[in-house]
Amino acid sequence: MREVLAEVMMSFLVSEELSFRIPVELTYRADDPYAVRMTFHLPGDEPVTWTFGRELLLDGINTPTGDGDVHIAPSRPEELSDVHIRLQVGGERALFRAGAGPLVAFLDRTDKLVPLGQERALGDFDGHLDEALGRILAEEQNAG
Repeated sequence: MREVLAEVMMSFLVSEELSFRIPVELTYRADDPYAVRMTFHLPGDEPVTWTFGRELLLDGINTPTGDGDVHIAPSRPEELSDVHIRLQVGGERALFRAGAGPLVAFLDRTDKLVPLGQERALGDFDGHLDEALGRILAEEQNAG
C-alpha cells in the first residue's frame, strides 16, 4: 500500500492557561486519496483517530475552513505560522495547535503521491463509492 506517514507534535489546548504537547500521527493512503487521518495520542487514553478531507487541511492552513465536526484555521491568517484544529463530538470539543510547517511538508508529500485534483484518476472511485453505499444501506436495513 502506498502511503505517507508523519508524526507531528501538537499542543492540546485544554484551556487558556493549560496546554500540553502530544504526538499526532498523520496518515495519507493512495487507496483513500481524498482523506487524511490524524491519530491523537492523549496521555492515559487510547489513541483517537479522526478522518477528514485532505483539501480541508490544505485550505485551513491559510484560511478558516470547515463545518460540522472539524474546523481548521490559521492562528494568524496574515502569515504562515500556527494552525488551530478544532474537533467536536456532540457538546465535547478539543482544540489543538500545530506548526504550519510540518503540516505543509506532510501535504507536499501527499501531493507527490497523489497530485491534488488527480484523486478520481486512481482506480474505480465510483465503484468503491457504490460498494460502500451498498454496505451502509445493508447495515441500516439489518439494524432496523
